[in-house]
Amino acid sequence: MAHESWHEARLIPTSGINGADEQERRATSALLAVMTAVKEYGRSLTHRLGAPAGSVHSFIEVPFQLGEQTVIPDGLIQVTRGSRSWTALVEVKTGQNELAAGQLENYLDVARENGFDALLTISNEIPPIAGQHPTKVDRRKTKKVALHHLSWTQVLAEAVLQKEFRGVADPDQAWILGELIRYLEHPRSGAMEFEDMGGTWVAVRESVRTGTLRSTDKGVEAVANRFDALLRFASLNLGRQLGTEVTPVLSRKELAEPALRTQSLVTSLATSGTLSGGIRVPSTVGDVYVTADLRANTVTCSVEVDAPREGRPTTRVNWLVRQLKNAPDELRVETRLLHQRGAGPTELLRTVRESPNSITGEGAREIKSFQVALTRPMGTKRGRGRGSFIDSVLDAVDTFYADVVQQIKAWSAAPPRLRTDAEAAEIAAEQPEVAPSLVSTAMSSQDDERAATG
Repeated sequence: MAHESWHEARLIPTSGINGADEQERRATSALLAVMTAVKEYGRSLTHRLGAPAGSVHSFIEVPFQLGEQTVIPDGLIQVTRGSRSWTALVEVKTGQNELAAGQLENYLDVARENGFDALLTISNEIPPIAGQHPTKVDRRKTKKVALHHLSWTQVLAEAVLQKEFRGVADPDQAWILGELIRYLEHPRSGAMEFEDMGGTWVAVRESVRTGTLRSTDKGVEAVANRFDALLRFASLNLGRQLGTEVTPVLSRKELAEPALRTQSLVTSLATSGTLSGGIRVPSTVGDVYVTADLRANTVTCSVEVDAPREGRPTTRVNWLVRQLKNAPDELRVETRLLHQRGAGPTELLRTVRESPNSITGEGAREIKSFQVALTRPMGTKRGRGRGSFIDSVLDAVDTFYADVVQQIKAWSAAPPRLRTDAEAAEIAAEQPEVAPSLVSTAMSSQDDERAATG
C-alpha cells in the first residue's frame, strides 16, 4: 500500500525547473515529443497550420547560420507524407515572457533561406482575434513563410478535447497525452492561464467610473483588446469543459479588419462604459452575449431564444418557463413582440413563473422571441483571484451556460400524425349524412363507408 506522502512518478515531472530557460526548454520538449508520439494530437495541431496529414517528427534547439550569427529556435516540426514534406520552426515562451519581434524576424529569415513553410510561436499571449499574431513583425518577411501562433491555453484545450472527447486509439498513447495535460495544468509548467487585464486597466476603469474617459485616452485600445482576448480565453475554457469548439462571435468585416472590432469596443467604452461580445457554442439555441458595465460594476450574460411559432402568448411563455425550472429566480426575461419598437415587457423569472401573462404584452401582437439575461456583480481587480474582473466574467459565463443555455431546446413543430381508426370513426359520426345521388362512384378518403356503398 502506497504511503500518503509518496508521490507517483510522472512522465513529465515539474520538479527541477530552475528558471525561465529550463521552463521553456522542458515545455517545448514535452509538447513536441507528445505531438510525435500521439498521432491524433499531433495531427489536430498541425492541420491548423496547413500541414498535410502524415508522420510528425520533431526536434529541439536546432542551430542555423544566419549571416555571421548562429540562431537557435526552440524547436522544429516536420510532417512528411510520401515525397511531400512540410517544415515549421518553433519559438516558445512560458510564464509572462513575451515574444520579441527581432527574434521572430530572424527565424522568418532562416525559414525562408531553408525553404521551410512556417514559423509557429507558442506563449501565454492571447491575441484578441483568432488568426492575429500578438507580435507585430515586418510583413514583407511573411510573404513566403507563414507565421502562426498558439496560446498555451489553446494547446491545453486541444489536448483535453482529443483525449476526453475525440479519443485516442492506442491506450498507451492516451496515457502519454494525459501526462502532457497533467504537466501543462501544473502551475510550475509556465503554461499559465489568462491572468491580467493589463497595466492600463485600473486607470481606464477609474476614468469610466468618473465619466471622464475619452476614446483617444492612452490605454483604452489596450483594454479593449484585452477584453476580446478574455472572451477568447473564456471560449477555450468552456470548450475544454464541453468537448467542443467554442468561438467568439465576429462579423466577416471584423474578421477581415480587426481594427473595426477594436474601434467599436473603444467607442462603446467611452460613450456607455460597457464592453461586450458574443460566444458561440455549437447546437445551442443562440449565441451567448457578455456585457461588462464598468459604471454599474455588473457583468450580464444573455441569449436570444426564438419563441414557438404557434399557440397563445401564455402558451409560448410557459414553453420557456418549463425549461428554466432550475434557473435562478433573478433571471431576467424579456419578450420581443412582432413589429415591436424599443424594449418589450420584462420581468424576473420568479414573477413570470407565478404570472406568465406579465410579459405577454397588451393587445394581440405575436411573441417573436425571448431575451433571457443574468446579471452578476463585476470584479474590479486587474489580476486573478477573489474580486477580479477576469474571474467574475469567467464565472458568469460558466454559470449562465450551465443554468440557462444548456437547459433550453429550440422549439420545433410537431410532425403530422396519422389518425387512428377510432378517431376516424368519431369524425365520420359527427358529419351529416350525404345523399346517395351526390356521392361519387369511386371511393374517396373523404367518403364514409355508408355514403360510398349506399
